[in-house]
Amino acid sequence: MGQLTGKTALVTGASTGIGLATAERFIAEGARVYLTGRRKQSLEAAVQALGDRAIAIQNDVSDLDDLDRLFRRIADDGNRLDILFANAGGGEADQPLESLTPEAFDHTFGINVRGTAFTVQKALPLLNDGGSIVLTGSSSASRGVVGFGVYSATKAALRQFGRVWAAELAPRGLRVNTVVPGPTDTPGLRGLAKNPGQADAMLDGMAGSTPLGRAADPAEIANAVLFLASDQSSFITGSELFVDGGEVQVYP
Repeated sequence: MGQLTGKTALVTGASTGIGLATAERFIAEGARVYLTGRRKQSLEAAVQALGDRAIAIQNDVSDLDDLDRLFRRIADDGNRLDILFANAGGGEADQPLESLTPEAFDHTFGINVRGTAFTVQKALPLLNDGGSIVLTGSSSASRGVVGFGVYSATKAALRQFGRVWAAELAPRGLRVNTVVPGPTDTPGLRGLAKNPGQADAMLDGMAGSTPLGRAADPAEIANAVLFLASDQSSFITGSELFVDGGEVQVYP
């Protein structure tokens, strides 16, 4: 018996990186997992690797009609949800105030804030009382990193949403927590490098901001998400769990 045996989870942004690692961890603990992402080929590869307890649904969280289709599909399958990991998100590294455009602002807020808010809202009718909602934050929300103003602002917004939702959903026994990764070696983070040859150097530079002196493996973040999703954290809600190698707590 795994920690999630008999449970059904939805992981958004699950085709690579932290989302994929978390889906794999959930399945290893006995869950059935719906995975979403925008890239069909990556999703299909993920499901092939994860096996028959993984179900892929191509989805863009910034598209509300697409979100409706997602939850209608889960309902049509006859399933309800015990766990929602609202992980889909993204952003660009080089968005300083002087060159920020309305289009870039709207795009990042549309995915990270609007997309997450309405993912959680539209999931509520399918979520079983006593279930768990986990949001993906970022250590950048607690630091002043040049060029990350919009991205870090979206993650700070999610932090506050998590606190408010924890209060609003407590009567249903739904817990809402935020996992806060630091630098993590994912395709998404590597994609922020100006060219692929600079990705290792960029990660090494980010690793220097942590006392542990390295970037996280996505599986290390997935372990923390499992804790927040499982009954092991049954008296934890409205919290932020920093999985950042000490970046924020030791080097604020």
